[in-house]
Amino acid sequence: MTESFQKIKTLGDLKESGWESLSVKEEMRRNLIKKMHDNETLFPGILGFEKTVIPQIQHALLAKHDVLLLGLRGQAKSRLLRLMINFLDEYMPVVDGSEINDDPYHPLSKYAREIIKEKGDKTPIKWIHRSNRYAEKLATPDTTVADLIGDIDPIKAATRKITLADEEVINFGIIPRTNRGIFAINELPDLQPRIQVALLNIMQERDIQIRGFNIRIPLDIAIFFSANPEDYTNRGNIITPLKDRIDAQIITHYPKTIDIGMEITDQEAWTKRDNGVEVIIPHFIREIIEEMAFNARESEYIDQKSGVSARLTITAMELLVSSAERRALMNNEKKTIVRIADLYHSLPGLTGKLELVYEGEQEGAVNVAKHVIGKAINKVYVRYFPNPQLRDKEGKNDYSDIISWFSRGNKVDLPDNLDLKTYKKALKGVEGLENFVKKNSSKLDNEEEKLVLMDFVLEALHQNSVLGKDDLDDQRSFTDMVGSMLSDLGDLGGEFDDFE
Repeated sequence: MTESFQKIKTLGDLKESGWESLSVKEEMRRNLIKKMHDNETLFPGILGFEKTVIPQIQHALLAKHDVLLLGLRGQAKSRLLRLMINFLDEYMPVVDGSEINDDPYHPLSKYAREIIKEKGDKTPIKWIHRSNRYAEKLATPDTTVADLIGDIDPIKAATRKITLADEEVINFGIIPRTNRGIFAINELPDLQPRIQVALLNIMQERDIQIRGFNIRIPLDIAIFFSANPEDYTNRGNIITPLKDRIDAQIITHYPKTIDIGMEITDQEAWTKRDNGVEVIIPHFIREIIEEMAFNARESEYIDQKSGVSARLTITAMELLVSSAERRALMNNEKKTIVRIADLYHSLPGLTGKLELVYEGEQEGAVNVAKHVIGKAINKVYVRYFPNPQLRDKEGKNDYSDIISWFSRGNKVDLPDNLDLKTYKKALKGVEGLENFVKKNSSKLDNEEEKLVLMDFVLEALHQNSVLGKDDLDDQRSFTDMVGSMLSDLGDLGGEFDDFE
């Protein structure tokens, strides 16, 4: 039917077609109902909100409400807002040349009224796509009423040789230019209170008045907002009369399970590179990445009111893959697998996304990020292997052979950029390590994954204070814990010997 509408060029053609004029909210309601009847995915790409946020949005659209999405950063609020255009008709007719998308049946602007009066059924019609019926404004302190609503344009008056009292001198702002569409304001509390006041009439009476003009322009518009709850106290607030006029406040949230978090990260992260290097990501590594975010959202070092964005796991995953990719390129390998060392190369993706409290600032961003990674490693590790802290009555456990090898003064060096052959040789040199992994891993996809699991065991033993680790910029060395401590004491003793 859209194709036939595209052939409609005049107001007369439009009347003959039988096209009916609907308000934006009625149009969205009708299309939502149709999508529900057809079992369409309402918000493609949005995961984890199926039983919480999305049903509430459906309720609001069915009720023809304006909506505020309230949630911490990185909870897909902006993406949800931009997907609202899917509930608009694909094309909509407007009076050709209109600045405010005038309805040919109900023109608002002076321009549209006059051209219809002059040309009647021969008035030219233009069809605009739904993507052009959405406008978004990031609320910033410098936003003005003129930006949103409009103002008088003296240059237009001078050019056209008309007085400032003429309606045609109005320069419309972004809201009236989105007439018969969807307008969204991101981070609403950042908008100054005096500017928020300008929205009151639009929210309730659906009209605007510009400067001293004795006219009101009734707009047909659906308005959506996003806000961070912390903004109410830190940077600004939503004035009470405006909050009262927003029909529905819907609270968003972070993924509630590791599996949903992994789905989101897998969907959003750029992991399939195009340089001829295949990077394999073991499933347990994906779990660790997700646990990093979950741990950060519980950490006493991190400001929980600020939130930990889902972008943390996406960025960390991309850096992780880049680290493996770089190693493969340096060793001229066509295929590689993500290793434990690569987890620590995701640090830049964490440090900039964690808002620290005072205790966290004292520790330092890097140390807090390493703590988050280490805790995630531990949590995932015990899903696959025995807990290193558990021992029998004789003080032994499944790790005795491995620990015994290190206690004899042995150590293993694992530089970050080791080629696969050398990496394999280093790990297999640890007595008891390979047998332990084989015994506790019923299914291994490939030899490379077995090596990473062996690496995983060593890292987990360190995280549980069983093995010592020297962690330089590009190399990890695992040693006996007691030997490592005595070595450190020996170094201190050597320093004090100079004073004897």
